[in-house]
Amino acid sequence: MFHERLKKLRENENITREHLADSLGITYSALSKYETGKREPGLELLQKIANYFDVTTDYLLGSTDNPKPADYKLAGISDEDYNNLSSYQKEVIDFFLTREDLFFKNQPENLLDALEQFEIFYEVLKRQQENKK
Repeated sequence: MFHERLKKLRENENITREHLADSLGITYSALSKYETGKREPGLELLQKIANYFDVTTDYLLGSTDNPKPADYKLAGISDEDYNNLSSYQKEVIDFFLTREDLFFKNQPENLLDALEQFEIFYEVLKRQQENKK
């Protein structure tokens, strides 16, 4: 999985193997082996690759299909708290976390405490959008 994702990321960015190898401080040959699955990177290089492409190591390793950390994690909400929410509540939380005009980063208590009010506001916004169509 890692080798496929590494190659895909590099190709999607139109980066040559030479350029990526230089940027990561490794040889062309080593990068070639990573991309063909003949070799696996150590933890330090894995993190360096993730940082270079602005993706998570979980994505590189195939643990998730989402290359970016979940918005709820960036807001400081634990996996346990998020997983205890209903799918509708997750939809509401995700909606508000993706709004650039609202600020909830590292304020999970505020976000979770206000969830009931957000659900009401979310329904109003959805109806307004439907009426515009």
